[in-house]
Amino acid sequence: MENVDLFSSAEKYREKHEGITSSRPLAVRMRPRNFDEFIGQQDYIGKGRFLRLMIENDNIPSLIFFGPPGTGKTTLAEMIAAVTKSDFKRLNAVSAGISDIRKIVDEAQEQRKYYQKRTIIFIDEIHRFNKSQQDVLLPYVEDGRLILIGATTENPYFEVNHALLSRVRVVRLHALTDKQMITIIKRALADTEKGLGNYNLSCNNENMAIIAQTAAGDARVALNILEQAAVMAHSCKSNITREILQEIIGEKMQSYDKNGDGHYDTVSAFIKSMRGSDPDAAVHYLARMLAAGEDVKFIARRVAICASEDVGNADPMALVLAMATVQAVQFIGLPEARIPLAQAVTYIASAPKSNAAYIAVDSALDDVRKMNCGNIPVHLRDVHYKGAVKLGHGKGYKYPHDYVGNFVAQQYMPAKLLNKKYYKPTDNGNEKILKEYLCKHQNSLPK
Repeated sequence: MENVDLFSSAEKYREKHEGITSSRPLAVRMRPRNFDEFIGQQDYIGKGRFLRLMIENDNIPSLIFFGPPGTGKTTLAEMIAAVTKSDFKRLNAVSAGISDIRKIVDEAQEQRKYYQKRTIIFIDEIHRFNKSQQDVLLPYVEDGRLILIGATTENPYFEVNHALLSRVRVVRLHALTDKQMITIIKRALADTEKGLGNYNLSCNNENMAIIAQTAAGDARVALNILEQAAVMAHSCKSNITREILQEIIGEKMQSYDKNGDGHYDTVSAFIKSMRGSDPDAAVHYLARMLAAGEDVKFIARRVAICASEDVGNADPMALVLAMATVQAVQFIGLPEARIPLAQAVTYIASAPKSNAAYIAVDSALDDVRKMNCGNIPVHLRDVHYKGAVKLGHGKGYKYPHDYVGNFVAQQYMPAKLLNKKYYKPTDNGNEKILKEYLCKHQNSLPK
């Protein structure tokens, strides 16, 4: 399939001659027109990968693109719109209502009845649709009248109805790396058609790294910064300098060094200080990240991961507090978000530690992926469908709540893994209680 150009020749002409003064932002002009120009997400759109094949063959299933801003959600929708022979409709969940959906459904019925054409509906910010609006979509996605493509920055497993979610494939897009961001910046500086190439501006590696680090994986932010810097440099008959970037970016430059190591080193030190039970060091690195303008949602995610990976069952409240912090920082924003972050960080750093649950799941995953783990014991199998009992499912199952202490000895592991131990609780904090409970009862399990 030939690469698809999403821009008309008229648009190309205008962009070429308007350059920096174009009414269209640089981030819009530099939007990838084909897979060769698309940076990142190669797990999905690399040659021979699922999403690329689906788009190239115009055989697109219902999808939800989930990921941070500036990772290509809208661009992928534009590519689909350009290649598909289906009727392509767009809605923004912020401004659209049920009447807009019903209108598209009526048009889709006509397209299918009279022209044998499918209808693809692209809903940006689909997480903004309430339950009623999502319920309206469900029967039409289910019977194929609509192919749904949603885009969201929020976790769809929390924001999209389960019934609708079960009928789509979630494509999780990842924030771009600094290296990928620098590639995008270089292209914009060199592109004489859509970018800034006609202005012969230069930007050294150090300054490109500053833009990439500040943008934190968001290509749109990086190109917006670059465009502002280009306007200032062009006006001053200068190249893009650190001083110009300081003027535009301000405080966000102060803490991360020129080659990007400062960003990763600070995050690493932050996590290791919490893991190592040093609340003072952990708060120090938190302050560094906040002063540098790090995304508070990124910080909160790292705190939540540490609460589960490094504290775990030694203090289960750590994860509860961490998840409350994730919600709090999104709800209240900066500068107040620093307060719940500091509360969670100091609590997690001060809590007893155990990575036993983390080790357990990785060990179990390793077995599942590498070996035949055997059948699920018959007495544990589902009995809630017609014919299950005739197959012997559930026969001999002992309901623990019918026994003293809510425990009865019976086999739970597949026979091939009968003596396998994944979870090995420590003597730290609350996990010591779990260990004592398990030791009391597990001696009664089949060997």
